[in-house]
Amino acid sequence: MRRTTTLIMMVLFGAGRSAHAQQACEGLAAVTLANTTITAALVAEAAFSGVAGPGAAARPGPVPAHCEVKGVIRPTRDSEIKFVLWLPATAAWNGKYRQQGNGGWAGVINTAGLVDPLRRGYAVAATDDGHAAAGLGAAWAIGHPEKLIDFGSRAVHETSVQSKAIVRAFYGRDAGRSYFDGCSDGGREALMEAQRYPDDFVGILAGAPANNWSHLFTGFVWNEQALLMTPGSAIPVAKLPAIQRAVLATCDSVDGVKDGLIGDPRACRFDPSVLLCKGADGDGCLTAPQLAALTKIYAGAKNPRTGEQIFPGWPPGTEAVPGSWSAWITPATPAGAIQFGFGNSYYGDAVFENPKWDFRTLDFDRDVRVGDAKAGPVLNATSPDLRSFRAGGGKLIQYHGWGDAAISALSSIEYYDSVVAFMAKYPDARTTGAPPVDDFYRLFMVPGMGHCGGGAGPNRFGNGGAAPSADADHDVFTALERWVERGVAPERIIGTGIAADDAAKVLTRPLCAYPKRTQYRGGGDVNDAASFVCAP
Repeated sequence: MRRTTTLIMMVLFGAGRSAHAQQACEGLAAVTLANTTITAALVAEAAFSGVAGPGAAARPGPVPAHCEVKGVIRPTRDSEIKFVLWLPATAAWNGKYRQQGNGGWAGVINTAGLVDPLRRGYAVAATDDGHAAAGLGAAWAIGHPEKLIDFGSRAVHETSVQSKAIVRAFYGRDAGRSYFDGCSDGGREALMEAQRYPDDFVGILAGAPANNWSHLFTGFVWNEQALLMTPGSAIPVAKLPAIQRAVLATCDSVDGVKDGLIGDPRACRFDPSVLLCKGADGDGCLTAPQLAALTKIYAGAKNPRTGEQIFPGWPPGTEAVPGSWSAWITPATPAGAIQFGFGNSYYGDAVFENPKWDFRTLDFDRDVRVGDAKAGPVLNATSPDLRSFRAGGGKLIQYHGWGDAAISALSSIEYYDSVVAFMAKYPDARTTGAPPVDDFYRLFMVPGMGHCGGGAGPNRFGNGGAAPSADADHDVFTALERWVERGVAPERIIGTGIAADDAAKVLTRPLCAYPKRTQYRGGGDVNDAASFVCAP
């Protein structure tokens, strides 16, 4: 039986074919690539047991037979960019290449993100972004500027270049189209590719991008100071339900339907002072120091000298959702908040390269400018100039959950609006006037959804929170493929979730291409997408 299986594998993976047409899997170890060493190439077939990254839920079950290639890329003397490439059997390959993004400070390869693309027939790769690490720290960046550059942009680009060369060697031809999918830091990587390497990918899916890295991490320290600088300012997790109830009491109906979700929190005019304790302290109210901290979190980081907004605040409405503020902003042990670890590592490791740096010392005028000058050009993907990406036929879909406690959803709208304003100034020479940005770039905001998925509301639409689907109306990556390959732009995507009024009910809701909003028709089941339309 084993001999029969081996023979089948040899046929599927090209063993015995002429070298100029196609390489056998094991033969890829001898392929010569610039600044790259292939460390392993072997046929694999197993149940998945790997590392999951943002927006890439680990799905149990067998992984299709594939050729697994591992390699190391060293474009500089201090670079060590590890990558993994999975190549489906020749008969199963869809003729396309896909690359998966990473999360946080990376340091591991997002192997969970490879499973679904492989099942869809993609040759798919991912990288550790040039260093080995775990957790929230970036000590690897101290004294290693080239490694920070690898993390910032070079690792993703080099992985794309070398992986495509291996694809060519294995199948005997180039991939017909190339796609990128990432969330969180992977979303930053996605926008970085569109801005700096517009020819790498023709289709890009960017989820909850941490693209304004230097200012996002400044926002983390802003929240840390708000909660920990003044004694008694920390907000216990037990008080989060009272905060969310007060917000929803004020704003749940501003979108025309009372459903436990705020369609667009920008329309919410919530006054946190209603939560001030009138008598004894308790879980149903906030003390004056806690109220001040909450107000600062909603307002976001600002320059104390100029009043300039450094990074937007966190929208109200999902404070008590499990895994939201309780994990990212106000955990039971405040010093353990995920935001605080990232903020401290950015300034302590990447900016000042001082492991003993103290968050209490951050000057939101002087020190932010230092970070912007030193690390910002390396890490930020904020350029609104997507002309080259559009000219090459590229399509970009971005999504962000309004309930994201990691990265304020307002930052996605800020970036989208900056692209609209920039592109309007530079008409395409092939057209009359400036074409609309939505001919190549669309943004979808998701009520209630947390960071890259989860949370509340219609948070499953093929973004890692649900199994892949061939239905472009329900699967965001399929929608991207249809846009790239058939020219059909997504007007809306149907999200699925759990109804707020009954956990046994299924909620479906259209997610509309920004700036359109989901609007209730005025009648019908509030948990049914058919009861809503996309309106200006």
